[in-house]
Amino acid sequence: MHASTPSTVTPSAWDLVTVPARQGLEAVDILRRGTGDGIGPVLHDDGCGTLGFLVPPGTAAAWDVPGSTCTRTDGRGLSLVAPEPPVEGSDWLLPPGEADLATDPAVLRAALGEAARMIEAADSCR
Repeated sequence: MHASTPSTVTPSAWDLVTVPARQGLEAVDILRRGTGDGIGPVLHDDGCGTLGFLVPPGTAAAWDVPGSTCTRTDGRGLSLVAPEPPVEGSDWLLPPGEADLATDPAVLRAALGEAARMIEAADSCR
């Protein structure tokens, strides 16, 4: 078994946008189908109920997307070292090193909006 060398993402200050897993997974698909740029590391909780997108610091101050929250971390001494996630009870969906430094908030906002519309349309067809 060979161990991978941890990769560190800096800076350690970032904000975290948390969304329900279904919407978050749709958004990840949307972002990956696009240019592939602008998506940073993504966490999921151990129960797979939520996804967390790492976004640049300061995003929380203006974040107002319904159904999501954005938490300011101010770094809190956390560094992003793959493969260990920075939040207990979580794991990486897209680990650092396989993604950009952080997800562009404007790109994420658009993807989450599109994902919500897709989910609403799918649910109304039942």
